[in-house]
Amino acid sequence: MKGWLFAGQGSQRAGMGEELFDLFPAYEATADRVLGESVRALCLDDPDGRLNRTRWTQPALYVVNALACARALAEGPAPDVLAGHSLGEYNALLAAGCFDFETGLRIVRRRGELMGEADGGAMLAVVGLAPDAVRALLDRCGAADIDLANLNTGTQVVVAGPAGSMKAVRAAVRATPGARCVPLATSGAFHSRYMRPAQERFAAFLATVEFRPPRIPVLANVTGRPYPPEGAADLLARQIAAPVRWHETLRELVRRGVTEVREFGPRPMLRPMWESVLAEPDTTPRTESRLGSLPTPPERPDPPEARAPEPAGERTEVRPAAPAPEPVPVRPEAPAPEPVADPAAARLGSAEFREDHGVRYAYLAGSMFRGVSSVELVARLGRAGLRGYFGAGGLGLGTVEKALVALAGTPGLDGRYGVNLLHDLTRPGAEDALTALLLRHDVRHVEAAAFTTVTPALVRFRFTGAHRAADGTPVAVRTLIAKCSRPEVAAHFMAPPPEAMLRGLVAQGALTPAEAEAARGLPVAQDICVEGDSAGHTDGGVSLALVPTTVALAGELTARHGYARRLRVGACGGLGTPEAVAAAFVLGADFVVTGSVNQCSPQAGTSDAVKDLLAALDVQDTAYAPAGDLFELGSRVQVVRKGTLFAARANKLHQLYRRHSGLHDLDEATLGWLERDCLRAPLDQAWKETRAHYLDTGRAHEVERAERDPRHRMALVFKSYFARTNRAAQEGDPAERANYQVHCGPAAGAFNRTVAGTALEPWRERHVERIAELLMTGAARVLAARLAAWTPP
Repeated sequence: MKGWLFAGQGSQRAGMGEELFDLFPAYEATADRVLGESVRALCLDDPDGRLNRTRWTQPALYVVNALACARALAEGPAPDVLAGHSLGEYNALLAAGCFDFETGLRIVRRRGELMGEADGGAMLAVVGLAPDAVRALLDRCGAADIDLANLNTGTQVVVAGPAGSMKAVRAAVRATPGARCVPLATSGAFHSRYMRPAQERFAAFLATVEFRPPRIPVLANVTGRPYPPEGAADLLARQIAAPVRWHETLRELVRRGVTEVREFGPRPMLRPMWESVLAEPDTTPRTESRLGSLPTPPERPDPPEARAPEPAGERTEVRPAAPAPEPVPVRPEAPAPEPVADPAAARLGSAEFREDHGVRYAYLAGSMFRGVSSVELVARLGRAGLRGYFGAGGLGLGTVEKALVALAGTPGLDGRYGVNLLHDLTRPGAEDALTALLLRHDVRHVEAAAFTTVTPALVRFRFTGAHRAADGTPVAVRTLIAKCSRPEVAAHFMAPPPEAMLRGLVAQGALTPAEAEAARGLPVAQDICVEGDSAGHTDGGVSLALVPTTVALAGELTARHGYARRLRVGACGGLGTPEAVAAAFVLGADFVVTGSVNQCSPQAGTSDAVKDLLAALDVQDTAYAPAGDLFELGSRVQVVRKGTLFAARANKLHQLYRRHSGLHDLDEATLGWLERDCLRAPLDQAWKETRAHYLDTGRAHEVERAERDPRHRMALVFKSYFARTNRAAQEGDPAERANYQVHCGPAAGAFNRTVAGTALEPWRERHVERIAELLMTGAARVLAARLAAWTPP
C-alpha cells in the first residue's frame, strides 16, 4: 500500500513552487482572486517578508502542496491512504475530494488569519524524550501552563505555552541527559489550550462549509484514525487547539499495511519521522483481508533509542481558554444485532408506554451533555428497538442539525430517536431556536432537563400537530419526557399548559387555534421522569422517596384533570444493576431511564481516557459539585471524584463566590491558586477570553452586567473553568487530567461490579444495547426469583 504525506507550516521557503505555477494557470488565477494578490510573487519573491507570517504562510503553502499533488495525480494513480501534518491535513482532505481547491484555500486563509492573531506564546521541540518523560519534566519544573502540542515521534515532542514559562522548560531539558531542545520560530502556542478562542471562531466559520465524505482514507491529526464520512468540520476545528498525534498517525499507516510513502512539501520534514517509526520493533504492518482490517494491537511504549529526526511544528501563533469545540463523532463499529425482546423483560413497566414510544422495553437512554450521547449511541439503540436522546445541550445549532440529518437518514430507526432540550438561563431565545430546528426536522421525541417550570418553547414543541380524534379525544403527536427532582415541578408538567401561554403562542402563530384547543385537554408531559441520585440536576433527591410520591401525585392529577389516559412516571438515577432496575419497577415506575452506564460504552461521544476512568470506578467514587450552568443558584450535580480534582476545585470556587463580592476581594494566595490550577492563565487574560466568548455567543447582556457587577464578573470567570474542564475530559487532554469534569452517578461503579469477570468488563464490549439487555433481562430474573422465594403470610 502507498501513502501520501503533506508537510505543514515550517516547511515553507522562498522560491517554493517555482516549477509548478506554469503547469496549473487556472489554480494560480483562482488563488490570486481569493488572496487578492499574486500567490506566485508571494512564494517566489516574498518581497515584503510575509512568507513566514502565519496568515500568509498557510495559504501559500496550501497552494504549493495542492499544485504538487495535482501534478502527482496527473502522472500516476492515487494513493491508498493520505495524511498531513497540521496544515498539511487540508491538502490531504483536498486530495481525498472532501472539498475543491478554492474552498480549501478559503478555509486555510481563514485559519491563517485566526492563528496569526495569536501572540505571547512560544513553542519548543524536545528531542530525545518520550511524551511521558516530557510530561514528567513539565511537572518537575512546575510548568502546568505548558501543553504537549505535537507528538511527532516516540522521542520528539513539541510543547507550547506562554513564552515566559518556556524558559524554565528549556533549562530543564538542557539539564536532562540525552535530551535537547530547539525553540521554534512562532509567536503563538499552536495546538494548545491557548488556541481555543481561535478554535471557537474557526468552528463557526467551518459550519458554513459543506464537506464531502473522503474518497480515500485520511488520517486525522486529532485522533490518529481515519476521518468518518461526516464530521470533518468538527475535527478541523479541534485540530487548532489539540495535539497533533503524528506518531500515532504514522503507526496507523504501518498497521494498515502502508510500505511506501511520498512526501509533499517544499522541504523534507516528514520522511525521517516515517523512517523512525519503521525502525520501531512493534510496528509490524497489519494485513488487510476481504473482511476488513485486523484489530489494532495494543500500543507498547516507544523504545527510548528510537532515532529522533529534526523537529517539525507549526511556525506561528495562539491564545488562552474559552468554551468548547464541538464533539467529534465516535468511530463506526459493528452494527447492533437484530432486536429480539426477552418476554419477561418486555412485561416490565407500562405496556402503554412501550406502545406510545415504539420500543420493545420500557427503557430509555437519557441524554448526556455536548453529544456524549452521540448520534452513534442513539442510532445503535434505535436499530435495537430502543430509544436514546441525542445530547444537544451545549452544542451549536449547526452541529445539532447535522446530527438530526444523520439520524433521520439512518436506516432501521423508524423514528426511534429523540433529542435533549436543556434549559439555559443565560441564553434567552436559545430554547426557541432549538425548538424551531426540531420542528423543522419533524423530531417527535424530546427529553426536557433542568426546567423548573413550563416554558413556551416546550409547549410549542409538544402540541405542534395536536388535534382531536374522530371521537373528540385530544391527541398529541409528539412526546415530551420531563425530568424532575421535585414534586412541585412535576406538577407543572402534569397539568395542561397555562391558558395565557397558549393564547400567546396562537397570537404569535406558533400554534394554530386547533392545536391549542387540543392542548387544553392534555398534560404538557404525559411522561415524568423522577431524577434522583443521578449525574443530572437532582437536588440530592432520593428515588426511594421521590418515585412513590410522584406516582401518587400522577394518579391524583390524572383524576383532577380528567385525562383519558393516565400520567406515567419513570425513574432515573442509580440504575447500574438489575436489582436497582427491578427496585424502580417495584416502587411503581412505568419506565426507567439510564445515564451514567452508557457513558462508558464504545458509542459514547467522549474520550477513551474518560472511559478508562469510568471503567475503574466503584460506587463510592463520585461526589457532588456545583453545576456549571446553574452555578450562581447553587444547583449541584454528581461527578467523578476518583482520579480528578475537579470536584474539590469546583466546590472551592463556589465557596469563594458565596463569600466574596468580586475578584478584587480575593487574597494573593487565592488568586495564585485560581490562575495556576483553575484558569491556567492570568486573571486579566481569563476575563478577556471569557468576555469574548460571551460576546461571540450572543450574550452581550451578560458582559454588560459583569462590567457593572464585580460579583457577576467573578461568576463568569469561575464558570469558564467548568467549560474548560468539561471540554478537556471530552477531548481526553492528557495535560488536564487532574481537572477532568465527568458527570457521573454511583450507577457506573455499581455496573462495574455487576460485569466484573464477564464479557462486559472491558468497556469496549459495553455496546449500549447490551447494557440495556443486561439490566432489563436481569431485572426480570431478579423479580421472578424474589416472587418465587416469597411466602405469603
